[in-house]
Amino acid sequence: MKTKKQLRAEIKQELLSLSEQSRSVLSAEITENVIKMDEWIHSDTIGITISGDIEPNTIKLIKEAWNSKKRVVVPKCHPATKTMTFHEITSFDQLEVVYFGLKEPIEALTKEVKQDEIQLLLVPGLYFTTKGYRLGHGGGYYDRYLETYKGATVALAFPVQFIDKLPIESFDLPVQKIVTTTQVINCHE
Repeated sequence: MKTKKQLRAEIKQELLSLSEQSRSVLSAEITENVIKMDEWIHSDTIGITISGDIEPNTIKLIKEAWNSKKRVVVPKCHPATKTMTFHEITSFDQLEVVYFGLKEPIEALTKEVKQDEIQLLLVPGLYFTTKGYRLGHGGGYYDRYLETYKGATVALAFPVQFIDKLPIESFDLPVQKIVTTTQVINCHE
């Protein structure tokens, strides 16, 4: 089996080969499927990352959440402790670009939100199995956060992001559902 590093390089290349227009259309289809989910409809506070260039775009979802009067909380990574906290944003002006071009909340302009207040957490990833296991970007931040998180977990994925097998480690926790362009996959084994 390929290493995680090899798999990351492979899927990043695959995602980069999608045209901007394709990513935009596919992201819109994923967004439509997310906002129909019970987990989305019944959640008041949603944890969501600000998507990178190659990921399903989350900007429309964030705007949709704000329009529906939901609280949007985005992660702030703390590299010294390899942990993350979530902070409420009410505007994209409350974000700053940090390492690797990631956008995170500006702590001075945002309020931290406790883990038990987040009802739905959208978990990023590069590769997924249909059982909900994911290959993340490699920092382990979400794995650590998910250890104690009790709410609903959902990932967003383009069709090219599925793989039959991933190297799974003891600390890897699957997401409950994966939303694609055409379906919502229940990952319970």
